[in-house]
Amino acid sequence: MKMNLPEFYRGKKVLVTGNTGFKGAWLTRMLTLFGAEVTGFALEPPTDPSLFRILRLEETVDQVYGDVRDLPRLAETFRRARPEIVLHLAAQPIVLESYRDPVGTYGTNVMGTVNVLECVRLTDSVRSVVNVTTDKVYLNREWEYGYRETDRLDGFDPYSNSKSCSELVTASYRRSFFGEGERKCAVSTCRAGNVIGGGDFAKDRIVPDCVRAALAGEPVILRNPYSTRPYQHVADPLLVYLTVAMEQWEAPELAGSYNVGPDDRDCAETGRLASLFCEEWGHGMEWKTNRKRGPHEANFLKLDCSKIKRTFGWKPRLHIEDAVEKTVEWTKAWRDGADMRAVTDRQIWKICGLRPKQDHDERKARPDD
Repeated sequence: MKMNLPEFYRGKKVLVTGNTGFKGAWLTRMLTLFGAEVTGFALEPPTDPSLFRILRLEETVDQVYGDVRDLPRLAETFRRARPEIVLHLAAQPIVLESYRDPVGTYGTNVMGTVNVLECVRLTDSVRSVVNVTTDKVYLNREWEYGYRETDRLDGFDPYSNSKSCSELVTASYRRSFFGEGERKCAVSTCRAGNVIGGGDFAKDRIVPDCVRAALAGEPVILRNPYSTRPYQHVADPLLVYLTVAMEQWEAPELAGSYNVGPDDRDCAETGRLASLFCEEWGHGMEWKTNRKRGPHEANFLKLDCSKIKRTFGWKPRLHIEDAVEKTVEWTKAWRDGADMRAVTDRQIWKICGLRPKQDHDERKARPDD
């Protein structure tokens, strides 16, 4: 991966949807450190506590609170911000929640994508778009082979299926409005696996469940310790999204769909991930199994990421053990009352392999000499 991201993003106008969520907050902070002019469009933070509030990100970006299903408000934000790059992360991201509210899930994940792409179509300043979907967009046959970008899209549950639909919507807009002979705007999708990292407080996710159990001094309860998922630190796919948006800016022919996942060794059973967390946390922490039957969830899922490695020379920066270590490090710092913006910044710079520089919001806040 080319690490000239700070030079490219410095001064760029970037609109991020869903930036109050876990991945969105990490991405927002990365962009701010790289010197981008960030506009966020999202609902209020979905959890309490939330990474967005902990890092005080509202102080550092142009924040608009809104729902991507609200086309007039979204369109007004595009007209005012005039973004050059759009990173679409707004979504209902939880499988179990999609069973509880399928209509809301489809509305956000499908029509929300339609609305974002319609605003892009009507905003001639936009040159590069990345729509973030999921590894769960594929028809999952639970075979041992990694799914490729050309495999059939047909997610099982409402969340996964709505993201499959989001992929189809994006492909249609790309062909219909941004294809050969049309406006110069590159539109890609990135299909990422399960991400972990400090600051995730969502319900029905394994690492937040581990964090809550650790802070309460209780064992972790696992629904299915034998389900296998491609786990990676949150910074790894975010760096991919930023790289895809950067590279297709100059080379629109690179636009397409890309799998983003860890190495095969990091496709781990949930029980192994929980064991790594418990070992890293210490203090005799352990996990137990709740065998109560719940809604359908896939048992095995793996991606073939050869396309993005071949196209961009990308490879994962962290293995699962490193990801768990950084998650525990971040969580203990938060528990102990540390300056979490500084802690997060140090992790970002270290994972990027770059030396920290005076960040954009601090430069902006400093009075003129």
